Amino acid sequence: MEVQAVHRVIKMGLKLGKLVVKHEIKLESLRGRIIAIDAYNALYQFLALIRLQYGIPLRDRYGRITSHLNGLLFRTVRLVEVGIRPVYVYDGKPPELKSRTLEERIEKKREAEVKWREAIARGDLRDAWAKAVQTSRLSREMAEDSKKLLDYMGIPWVQAPSEGEAQAAYMTRVGDVWASASQDYDSLLFGSVRLVRNLTITGKKFLRKTPGYYRLKPELINLEETLEKLDLTREQLVDMCILMGTDYNEGVKGIGPVKAYKLIKKYGSLEKILEGEGISLDADVDSVRSFFLNPPVTSDYELKWGDVDEDGLIEFLVEERGFQRRRVKKAIDRLRKAKVRGKQSTLEFY
Repeated sequence: MEVQAVHRVIKMGLKLGKLVVKHEIKLESLRGRIIAIDAYNALYQFLALIRLQYGIPLRDRYGRITSHLNGLLFRTVRLVEVGIRPVYVYDGKPPELKSRTLEERIEKKREAEVKWREAIARGDLRDAWAKAVQTSRLSREMAEDSKKLLDYMGIPWVQAPSEGEAQAAYMTRVGDVWASASQDYDSLLFGSVRLVRNLTITGKKFLRKTPGYYRLKPELINLEETLEKLDLTREQLVDMCILMGTDYNEGVKGIGPVKAYKLIKKYGSLEKILEGEGISLDADVDSVRSFFLNPPVTSDYELKWGDVDEDGLIEFLVEERGFQRRRVKKAIDRLRKAKVRGKQSTLEFY
């Protein structure tokens, strides 16, 4: 099952789409590139998208959710088939700065669950689906299961000490990967040299406010190019986003990306904006800024792509999780063929 749409409601992230320089690309243009994928970001997408009628997630015979495993298996196979070398980066312990955001998300999920049940009761399929995707939860056990699946597939993963996006950004800066992949623009604040969006999703995005869709295509963002276009330093970009609000602080009401950009261009720094405009910001600015510019990361990892463990995959997905044997076998065959092609092709990009 390929992922065909996305409702990005689990983590809104920064609204920088109007300001960054984005280049629409094809997956095939990333052939030979090592891409560090924000694992939690991708898994939440699969949990949100891969659902049955009324937004009910896929489950095995014991009631365990399997939507994330389904998406991770088939989307990763697709990425390897086009020549991409994926590595998944997992979140570690969230910073204390993020506690308020996490509490708000938990409350929003609870509210969405109530509205989801109400929509089901009145038979409103469209609203039920829209509310269901807002209830997605990724447990520690689900994350560990996804790592087990990647091990069987021979795909490397890295455990970050804190935010996965920060770790992936670090890996781009030291040259171990070519780009990071996430739906969120936070990666740019963490210093990702290149950011790929729409990598782990494909198809159409459902518009909740009005009937209709628009087609999702991979996008490439180069941090240096964006900074040059905006005539900003990375530090100024961080300051601008702190003013708007991030996962680690509440911003100033009424200030979006355009206004924040004008203010940072006028004053040059967040402190001067607050003083010059008479604005108060309920945040530890120095701590938030420092977390973006110098987040906890690790260099203790090894990027190694191994062989496919067919027996392990069959046992885990078919015997334990109830996947159809035929579909899993087909995915294994596709993955093996793709890896053989990768070994036979030039390694100059790797």
